[in-house]
Amino acid sequence: MRKSLVITITVLFLLSVMSISAFAQETVELDFVWFTDGNEDEVLKDIIDDYQEQNPNVEFNIIEIPFNDLTTRLRTMIGGGNPPDLARLGNANIGHVEAAMYDLTPHLGEDYIDQFMEATHPYATDGDKLIAVPQDVTANGVFYNKDHFEQAGVEVPSGPDDVWTWDEWADALEEVVANSDARYGLAYDFTVHRWSTLLYQAGGRFFNKDWSEMAINSPGGIRTLEFFKELHEREIIPRSIWLGGENPNTLFRSGQTAMHWSGNWMLTNYRDTIENFDWGVTYMPKEETRSSVLGGKFLGTFKKADHKEEAADFIEFISSQEQNARFNRESLFLSPRLDNSELDYEFGAEYFKIFSNELANSPTAASYDWANTDVMGQIQNDIKDNIVYVIQGNKTPEEAVETIEELGNQYMD
Repeated sequence: MRKSLVITITVLFLLSVMSISAFAQETVELDFVWFTDGNEDEVLKDIIDDYQEQNPNVEFNIIEIPFNDLTTRLRTMIGGGNPPDLARLGNANIGHVEAAMYDLTPHLGEDYIDQFMEATHPYATDGDKLIAVPQDVTANGVFYNKDHFEQAGVEVPSGPDDVWTWDEWADALEEVVANSDARYGLAYDFTVHRWSTLLYQAGGRFFNKDWSEMAINSPGGIRTLEFFKELHEREIIPRSIWLGGENPNTLFRSGQTAMHWSGNWMLTNYRDTIENFDWGVTYMPKEETRSSVLGGKFLGTFKKADHKEEAADFIEFISSQEQNARFNRESLFLSPRLDNSELDYEFGAEYFKIFSNELANSPTAASYDWANTDVMGQIQNDIKDNIVYVIQGNKTPEEAVETIEELGNQYMD
């Protein structure tokens, strides 16, 4: 009888252990909304494979969505009560869904965000809540045609302490055009984001420090529009871009311009497509100060997601120093982690160093302005229209900033 009882207890114990083990290994599938700029989807798959070696019960359903559709699709999923477990978000998307995002602070800790560039904090936090973790960042900057500059005998800045002033830079571009095969000095992206780099360099900003009202109607705002108009009047920037919709990338790739004002995301494009001349990256000019403008990608989960805890665990894994370095190095992106400021890139390490330096020397307004995603999303077309009016001569810079400020304050109200 005693032997039978022992066997029964042993069997029950083994069944209990097996049941607990089976429960612990219950498969969890994470719906992961993702968009791709280049080859980072392949890098992500490799990182997921490493994660699954440690967590074999976690599977991933990658839902790839075009970036332009991201906000609409996420809002639809959230509104329907079925948000994804994970989402890759651009800095322009977060403000549209932040009310639905899950606070990662209990999982990652109150000081977790301090490991990342301060410029990312306005996007990643909502008050004292950590709602997203920075994954990679972008920086506005300038590419130049080395052949054109060498032909003209013009040298680019040798380092961050040797950058051109605006006037010196414009004169240098004119000299290159006059003494090389370049038709124009500068291809300039037709976006408010890229244009705003000049605004911050002039000491201007779109909003005041607490986002309570617009602040572009200022000496810095007026000076920026005056200078941008001057660049067109001197035919340094071809009018065909901002007034005709011509692609600035095409102009630079074809060797027609000496420079291209764009950002680090063009590195892989130019590496793979430019074969007829040598090109490089140099430092942007300054007026009152130096500045770039940060963009970035973030990872987050949502309050009503089915697997928030598992999603937070993966976010912690992919955001670690080792995995974040791997993701950005292999994708040719800039890392937002302070301990990954210099990575061993297989291509363009010297260029990434310049872009990182541009971000490190940017004023806080260049981040805080763009973190006000609701108003920026509404007013960007108005800003762009008024820049065009100034180039055309249909408005003075003073009239344009006054109009932008009035419209922006209406949106904020």
